[in-house]
Amino acid sequence: MTDTFNRVADFTFGLSPGDLPETTREAAALMFLDTLGITIGATPMEAGRIARGTAAALYGCGEGGFGARMMFDGRRVSVAGAAYAAATATDNLDGHDGYYPTKGHIGVVVIPAIAALAETVPDFSGPEALAVTTLGYELAGRAALSLHATVSDYHTSGAWNALGVAAMAARMRGLSRDQLRQALGIAEFHGPRSQMMREIANPTMLHDGSGWGAMAGMSAAVLAEKGFTGAPAITIEEDRVAPHWEDLGSFWQMEHQYVKPYPICRWAHAPIDAVRQVMLEHGLSHEQIAKIHINTFHESACLYPGIPSTTSQAQYSLGFAVAIQAAYGRIGVEHISGPALADPLVASIHDRITVAEAARHSARFPACRVADVVVTLTDGRVFETGDVHARGGPEAPFSQEDIVQKFMQFAAPSLGEARAGAIRDAVLGFTAEGSKFSDLGRLIYDAPEN
Repeated sequence: MTDTFNRVADFTFGLSPGDLPETTREAAALMFLDTLGITIGATPMEAGRIARGTAAALYGCGEGGFGARMMFDGRRVSVAGAAYAAATATDNLDGHDGYYPTKGHIGVVVIPAIAALAETVPDFSGPEALAVTTLGYELAGRAALSLHATVSDYHTSGAWNALGVAAMAARMRGLSRDQLRQALGIAEFHGPRSQMMREIANPTMLHDGSGWGAMAGMSAAVLAEKGFTGAPAITIEEDRVAPHWEDLGSFWQMEHQYVKPYPICRWAHAPIDAVRQVMLEHGLSHEQIAKIHINTFHESACLYPGIPSTTSQAQYSLGFAVAIQAAYGRIGVEHISGPALADPLVASIHDRITVAEAARHSARFPACRVADVVVTLTDGRVFETGDVHARGGPEAPFSQEDIVQKFMQFAAPSLGEARAGAIRDAVLGFTAEGSKFSDLGRLIYDAPEN
């Protein structure tokens, strides 16, 4: 076994809740809550319904100890099927957290995985839930950095977040160090190395591959538990990637995730925020806008350019999302689905928007997402925003109050204020020593009543 694997194994099995800095525990609770809000908000959406139906049809459980109820559904399937269904639903409402250096998302699989695994093991403490959550973020994030550094094309998050899920399962189910090594190797081998830019060019329900990442990681752990073997994970054990693992346990990626104020691809957020900023600063309404010109980074400029006909296209749009913000001052699920896709007001604003790639913005990606906009009014005045960072990241972080408010905005319409509030309180209560995962578990499996 390599030194890097041993470091990973020590972290996986040796990390105790007391090892986490207070700031890391607090970040873990907030990212748990933020992701859970998106999972709840995504529950009524078509992609989530299809994923749960598919899990019930294909991924049932025939052996005791490996079954789990699907989140906000209640039907029992395999632990891998439950993780797949919730991760797929979450992935299809593009409002979950991410980490700039990974160019992708971690919580989208971590929260579905811990909810599924909790159905297969005895109850555990709230602080342990935060430790396992942090484990998933720290391992998946470093696997992502390792993959990006060693391959030529850009793979979806499922390619690497599978390893985080496998490690979480190994810890929670009590696997051995060798079984962990096998599980990581299997998860990496079968993780979906799908090309992200294909999905950007043709947006669908595939999104960021995270549903299959959850499925691959959970299946890998069960395979290893039963004795299946896999080649060592090169994103952990190859010599070239060793530097990405040297700060494991000293630098906490958990504290550096960004939070998304809109259920739209992060690459569109800086232009959205720039338009929001100029309209708020000058008290503008959409009727006063003659033209909006967006200067942004290459990947952002590649987002879907037209009027979307599906929710998936809407979430990977740029001009359409900016037009929604200009029209309504916010972007909610109701703006990117159903009749809203044919909103004539949004379409009229979209016709006034142009987009160009700016080399200075491209040079700063993926370390940060920056754009600037030039807004020309019908009376001839011109406002230039200068460079604007996307809100919710390290440059413009969200407060706890912001994240809690966002959670309630996404969760309450599906669950009602009372149940959503109880979930909020349970998750934030995980930082307390006497808390239990079951405080939350009793609230997250039954289907919504309305």
